[in-house]
Amino acid sequence: MDVAGLALRAGASLVEGRCALIDPDARRVETDAGERVKFDIASLDTGGVGQASDVLGKDPRLIDIRPIQGFVERMDALGPSPRIAVIGGGAGGVELAFALRNRAGFEKKPQVALVAGTAGLLPEFSSSVRKTALEELSRQSIVLVQEDARIDENGLYAGGEPLEPVDTIVAAIGSAAPDWVKASGLAVDEAGFAAIDQHQRSLSHPHIFAVGDVAARQDRHVPHSGVHAVFAGPVLAANLRAVMAGRQPRETYVPRWNNIYLLSTGDGRAIASYGRLSAKGRWVSRLKHFIDMRWLRKYAGLAGGSG
Repeated sequence: MDVAGLALRAGASLVEGRCALIDPDARRVETDAGERVKFDIASLDTGGVGQASDVLGKDPRLIDIRPIQGFVERMDALGPSPRIAVIGGGAGGVELAFALRNRAGFEKKPQVALVAGTAGLLPEFSSSVRKTALEELSRQSIVLVQEDARIDENGLYAGGEPLEPVDTIVAAIGSAAPDWVKASGLAVDEAGFAAIDQHQRSLSHPHIFAVGDVAARQDRHVPHSGVHAVFAGPVLAANLRAVMAGRQPRETYVPRWNNIYLLSTGDGRAIASYGRLSAKGRWVSRLKHFIDMRWLRKYAGLAGGSG
């Protein structure tokens, strides 16, 4: 994704840095490098942060999937035949378990255990999708543990039983709110995420908007998911344009009751989920690739790239 090209074409200035502070009253953002950026209207689209150590415990083998660059670097440094425990039974954890099982570059396939927790495998999906995923885990010899994980000085445990030996522990357990959101003075929910209304607007500061994992709708439950972040984007854009023109925001993001989810199994196939329906095969993987690349090509074209 050519963010610099998109910014240039839009006539926007790109500041590369990590947000360290936002002062909504002074209308100022400060980066971790000390750079200050003033604003009239702000949109928070940063996502959440990793919380593996806080939830599970500290261990030098523990890797959080956030930030992604640090995760990739740690994965590249793994030994020739690692034993891996993936913590988290949601879509991210399941796809990660499949991807690691099939990752190239090892002398032999990694041994992978998926610790889904007592909530079980893919708890927000239909029973048919769970059944298909369970069959695929078994086919690929990925061990499923439906007990809660914890880490102490003696190692990794699931349901009170040791889950060793393990070389690497990968956490895919969702995100936490960034500290700078909690400290900002913005209205937040009980977990510290920016509290927003149906227009993606802050409940406390009408010149602040937010979308994605950094935010939490207060009028209805919207799960933290990339699907909702993407679909809420046009609503957010329309409301930002309205406020910049001196009008009130009117667009509302209404989540679809069912979305299509495509879960890669890491071996050239994928599992499709749509409502209560499920399917599996190489054609699902090709569909997933087509949808993903179509989305990326659209923005490559806007940035002036060839795609």
